[in-house]
Amino acid sequence: MNNTFVRDVTESEIEQYETDGIVLLKGLFDADWLSRLADLVDADMAAPGPLHLELEKGDAGGRFFFDTFMWTRMDGFKSFVFDSPAAALAGAVMRSSKTNIIFDQLLIKEPGTEEPTPWHHDLTYWPVDGARICTLWLALDKVDAQSGAVEYIKGSHKWGAEYTPPAFAGDDRYKTDLPPVPDIEAERDKHDIIQFDMEPGDCTIHHALLVHGAPGNARGDRRRRAVVTRWAGDDAIYKPHAKIQPMAWTPDIPEGGPLDSDLWPVVWRRDA
Repeated sequence: MNNTFVRDVTESEIEQYETDGIVLLKGLFDADWLSRLADLVDADMAAPGPLHLELEKGDAGGRFFFDTFMWTRMDGFKSFVFDSPAAALAGAVMRSSKTNIIFDQLLIKEPGTEEPTPWHHDLTYWPVDGARICTLWLALDKVDAQSGAVEYIKGSHKWGAEYTPPAFAGDDRYKTDLPPVPDIEAERDKHDIIQFDMEPGDCTIHHALLVHGAPGNARGDRRRRAVVTRWAGDDAIYKPHAKIQPMAWTPDIPEGGPLDSDLWPVVWRRDA
């Protein structure tokens, strides 16, 4: 399993992330990682953690599976967080001198899954704040529009807006006083929307304020397994507030302080 870069992230890729809020990085995780993660995904889906959710509400026989903080209870996922290239890739793309893991996550859409992922951005779900916060979305399967490839609105991380987070479960558990996400489906022609075809081992990295969503996997005949890691860089701070996505526990750090803690440990440093 590769624990260093297959290749360096290029300046043009970093600039694409900064301009568009999203960059596709091809083939940066080797077959050993993909095989190990596939086994770990199956193990977690068979015996999920306390924060997992089953999100499929249709009747086509699909399954939209969600789980978080696997690294805190499964050695294999902990190894991926600390030993794979993910932390360094996130740090390079964010031009950060360090990266903290916020949490890892599974977002699995089996064939027959009708449930879409609502349009949203990530930051307002979490008790953190900062400009250097991102998500790495690693594909374990071939992904295209039919199997539920994520759609991203290029440049939306620069809109200067924060939106109340829609719950993937369809209720109002995260509703805040922030405005709702605009009705993107009703105004698709107003936006520059990008969607990537991905091969196993490809990943995207997107900014925590980038607006994105995904269709279901009702038209596809293959799984859409994504191992997702959320990363914070130099300027990230603790910002507790009501109605956040549940964390594994409450960190023992002051409001406004850096994230370094047992919940959000530093995984990578550039000078190391």
